[in-house]
Amino acid sequence: MTLRQFFDWVQLQPSVIIYYYLIILIVTLLASYFAKDEAHLAPWNILFSIIIYLVCIPGIFAVTLSVYFFLFEKRSIMDTELLLQVLPIFMMFVILYMIHKKVDLKFIPGFEKLSSLMIIIGILLSFMWIIDRTQLYAISFVPFYYVLIILIGGIFAMRMAIKKVMN
Repeated sequence: MTLRQFFDWVQLQPSVIIYYYLIILIVTLLASYFAKDEAHLAPWNILFSIIIYLVCIPGIFAVTLSVYFFLFEKRSIMDTELLLQVLPIFMMFVILYMIHKKVDLKFIPGFEKLSSLMIIIGILLSFMWIIDRTQLYAISFVPFYYVLIILIGGIFAMRMAIKKVMN
């Protein structure tokens, strides 16, 4: 199954994605209600971590997909697929806000890895956009593997700079 076939299938079966996010929302509300003041402790923070991963992975993918469509394919905003590009991002912010109201996200195991993933994807997309716009690989006689080395070095440099700023 290709990505296009999956998108077509989701468009034909919209109830699947709506039920997915509805179940996650209900579980989040129930967990927030029953956790009370113990949301930062062992069983609850693991449940919140699972919920965050279930909502952030599609949300990050939707952000990346939207940026790719708008920057590289120059797709019109009128062609945005609501179930695949807007709903995951909206639900990611809603669920993260709900969980953040209940417990500080630094107590959620693995959340810092998701933050790092978002930063790396953002940096990578920025570098890809810069390379695409400047056409560095097309107008110079620099071998393409040099461009990849510069790209990877830039990602590591940005990541180290962001870690220093965060600390």
